[in-house]
Amino acid sequence: MNERSSVAELADSLRREVERYPEGRKLPSSRALMERHQVSPGTVSRAIAVLVAEGLVVSRPGAGVFRAAAFAAAPGGPAAPAARPGDLSWQEVALSADSGPRDLLAAPVFATLRVPPPDVIDLNSGYPHASLLPERLLAAALARAGRRPGAWDRPPTDGLTELRGWFARDIGGHAGPISAGDVLITSGGQGGLTVAMRSLAAPGSPVLVESPTYSGILAVIRAAGLRPVPVPIDADGVRTDLLADAFEATRARVFVCQPLFQNPTGAVLSPARRAEVLRIAREAGAFVVEDDFARLLVHADAPALPRPLAADDRDGVVVHLRSLTKAASPNLRVGALTARGPALARLRATQVVDSFFVPRPLQEATLELVADPAWARHLRTLGAELRDRRTAAVAALHRELPGLLGAYRPGGYHLWLRLPDGGDDDALVAAALRAGVQVTPGRPYHAAEPPAPHLRLSYAAAESPAQVAEGIHRLRTAYEESVG
Repeated sequence: MNERSSVAELADSLRREVERYPEGRKLPSSRALMERHQVSPGTVSRAIAVLVAEGLVVSRPGAGVFRAAAFAAAPGGPAAPAARPGDLSWQEVALSADSGPRDLLAAPVFATLRVPPPDVIDLNSGYPHASLLPERLLAAALARAGRRPGAWDRPPTDGLTELRGWFARDIGGHAGPISAGDVLITSGGQGGLTVAMRSLAAPGSPVLVESPTYSGILAVIRAAGLRPVPVPIDADGVRTDLLADAFEATRARVFVCQPLFQNPTGAVLSPARRAEVLRIAREAGAFVVEDDFARLLVHADAPALPRPLAADDRDGVVVHLRSLTKAASPNLRVGALTARGPALARLRATQVVDSFFVPRPLQEATLELVADPAWARHLRTLGAELRDRRTAAVAALHRELPGLLGAYRPGGYHLWLRLPDGGDDDALVAAALRAGVQVTPGRPYHAAEPPAPHLRLSYAAAESPAQVAEGIHRLRTAYEESVG
């Protein structure tokens, strides 16, 4: 059982128990709750915090936790009437002048962040399972960061110079074309994408995207009032012949791509096409936004990685995006955009208006994290664990659902499954949830009508390789129900 489900279950149990207590009664001690429910001290502390936030209990340091006083009318006075809900229907009219319901744009993003019930195996999330994340290393880094001189002072709007320098070296190499002055620290990858799209393209203009592509990219583009235009990809990445045609037909000034372990297909841009992408974009007077989200998720059995496109770009064509979030923690929302010239000035202006800056304690903690020798060891361990989960997933698919899995690369966290023609990926996802496994439909990864039905299967969020295999076994049950 993961920590989140343990906290939720303990909070539910305590909630039912506390509601039977008289006001002011003391709850059992933390040690007693640990022994009774067989949970860790952290789980007890977090569950109590949930009840405190709900107003059910109050915590008195040194004394204990007590049932809170319920709301009551003044002594001798009448009972307070229940609050009547207001009339919110006017908002439908007020919001109708906008471009449309934002929840439709955000639906794919909400889906990727959805936490399944405890009895459902998660083969949907892009975040590694909690057991794969360096929680102790992060805690130590955060503690050291909090003691740094000036840790709570306001940071430079572009980010801490030392952190920008680290990203510059990590992306472009020690003698590469990127310097600390070319880096802007962002609030994770999604925040960086939002800044890039709002900075580089005018509202209403086209933006070229790989097809299929990460649904979060499409959501950001549409939320910025832009129009995504799909360019098909194959096993070697974006088809550069079609990319040139798309630039000519649309006059687009931005192309968003994921050259390494592309989401959802896992494709890696071939060496020949790397040079072609840069040449085509330069001739079109356009930017290439390189979303390098998976570089730290390379598997232990992968060959040497190609350099980022930004490392071979001296003309400012590439705007590079890198984030540490997936390899470290969903809560370490620290990333970096690299650009040069007027493009960097535009990115900087957009970010400072939107959010001022990334909180300094997070930046300081990130510096502590990447400077710790244990960080490199963690990445090696993560690569081995992802390899083992991928191996289990591939073997289970060949055994349970032969023919659905095409080519794949040793990196990232997902596999792209081709369903039979006429298949309904949404129906299969619903059947899978009933069978106890959560997967992702392929439709949201397409900017236009998809040429075929697909599923994306993520193995990173599973607790173990055995759980990956069990999840695919459950998927087979759903497949037989919905597809036959």
